[in-house]
Amino acid sequence: MHDIRALRDDPAAYVRGWSSRGMTVEQADQQVKDILALDERLRAAQTAVQAAQSQRNDASKQIGQAKARKDEAEAARLMAHVETLKKTLEEQGELERTLKEELSGTGGVLASLPNLPAEDVPAGADEDENVEIRRYGEPFAISAPKDHVDLGEGLAMLDFEAAGRMSGSRFTVLKKDLARLERALGQFMLDMQTLEHGYTEVSPPLLVRDEAMFGTGQLPKFEEDLFSVVPLTQLSDDEKFALHRAQIEKAGRQAASDLSDDLTSASTIAKAVAQSIEVNEADSRETLRHIDIRRRHWLIPTAEVSLTNLVREQITPEEELPLRLTALTPCFRSEAGASGRDTRGMIRQHQFYKVELVAITAPEQSNDEHERMIANAEAVLKALELPFRAMQLCTGDMGFSARRTVDLEVWLPSQGRYREISSISNCGDFQARRMDARCQKRGEKGTRFVHTLNGSGLAVGRTLVAVLENYQDEGGRVFIPEVLQPYMGGLTHLEPDA
Repeated sequence: MHDIRALRDDPAAYVRGWSSRGMTVEQADQQVKDILALDERLRAAQTAVQAAQSQRNDASKQIGQAKARKDEAEAARLMAHVETLKKTLEEQGELERTLKEELSGTGGVLASLPNLPAEDVPAGADEDENVEIRRYGEPFAISAPKDHVDLGEGLAMLDFEAAGRMSGSRFTVLKKDLARLERALGQFMLDMQTLEHGYTEVSPPLLVRDEAMFGTGQLPKFEEDLFSVVPLTQLSDDEKFALHRAQIEKAGRQAASDLSDDLTSASTIAKAVAQSIEVNEADSRETLRHIDIRRRHWLIPTAEVSLTNLVREQITPEEELPLRLTALTPCFRSEAGASGRDTRGMIRQHQFYKVELVAITAPEQSNDEHERMIANAEAVLKALELPFRAMQLCTGDMGFSARRTVDLEVWLPSQGRYREISSISNCGDFQARRMDARCQKRGEKGTRFVHTLNGSGLAVGRTLVAVLENYQDEGGRVFIPEVLQPYMGGLTHLEPDA
C-alpha cells in the first residue's frame, strides 16, 4: 500500500518507480494523475461532509434558541434546513465512502500498484537484466549427469505416477530414505536458523483469511495463484453450483497448461473444456463474490503470510525489534502463471515444503537486516557445499511487495545452469501499511510503520533436487552431505535396494 501524502508531495518519484516496473512513462504519469484526481475528489467530499456537519450542529443550537424565544416559524425553518443537511450528509458521506474504497480500500487503486524500488535497484525489464553479485563454489564436474527425476525413480524413491493418480500433475510421492532426506533437510535448516542465527521458530496456521493475504500483497492481485477453501456446509445451493462451475473451469485451464507447452493450444483446450460443461466463469465469479469472506480461507503460498501477519494491527515496542521468525511449513501454489514451464520433476509443484525467514524491523534497521538475512540463507547452501550465485533483481523482475530483492540460485548439473532456490526481499513499509503494523519508541506517543523482510531459508524441495543432482555418482547412488548425515542416522548414501 502506498502513502497518498507521499504521492502528493513527490508525484515524480512514483512516475519513475512505476515506469520501471512494467508501465511506460506515459502510463505511469497518467496513473499518478488519475490517483491525484481521485484523491482531490475524496478530499472535496470529506470537506463537504465536515461543512454539512458543522452547519447542522449550528442549526440545531439555533433551533433550541428559537424555541426558547417561542419563535416557531424560525424553528420550523431551521428544522427544514437540518433535514436538507441530513440528506447532504448522507449523499456526501456515501460518496466519501465510495471514493475512499476506490482509492485506498482492499480493492482500490493504491492496493493494486506495486512497491517502489529502492534507489540502488538496477533498472531492467526482466530476469535477463538481473545483476550477479557473487558466486560460491565451482560447478561439480559430472559426466552425463542425470536429472533428479531419473535419479529418484532409479532409486525407487520418487513416484510421480502414484501422485498423479491421486492428485494430478505437479505433485510427487517421496519414499524411503528420500522422504527421510527431505525431512532431514527441513530439520537441518530450522536448526541452523534458530540455533545459529537467532530466529524464533513458529508453527503457524496454514489456512488464513482474506485480510492476511491482503496484508502481504497476495490479494487482490494474485488470486489466481492461490488455493481457496470454503466449507461446503456453509454455502447455499447457488453458491455451491457457482463454486463447482468455477472449479471445473479452472481445472480445465490447468489441465490444458499441463498437457501442452504451446500456450495457444492450451488456451484452445481450456476453452473447449469450459464450453463442454457450459461454464460461465463471469456469472460464477459474480456469485462467489457474495460469499461471506469470513467463511473463506486460503492455503498459504508461503509462511511469509502467517509470520508477517503476527504483527498485523499491533504496535510493537521498538526495543523488541528486530523480530526474527522462522517456520517450516507446506506451501500451496496453483502456478497459474507457469503454463508449460518446469512440467517435469519437482522444480515447480503445487505443494512443497519451505523454511521461511521473516524479520520485522524499525525503518532504519531494514537495510542491514536484509544483508543479514541474505547471509543466513547463503549459510545453508555453504554448509551443504552446493555451488550457487547471488543475483540482484532488476526493477522489472522483483515481486509485487518488494523494494529490493536478492535471489540465490543453485547449480543444477542436468540443466547446466543456476536455478532460483531462495528469494530474499526488503519490503520497506509497503506490507506494514496494508496490515497497519506499527512500532513505538519508549516514552513517545507517536508511532511508525515497521519494515518487513522475508526470504526462503531454503525451499526444501529445490534443495533436495540440488543435493540429488550435485552429489550423484555414475552408478546412480547419491552421496548425503556430511552435515545431513547425523539427521539420517549416519547414512552416507542413497542407493537402490539390493
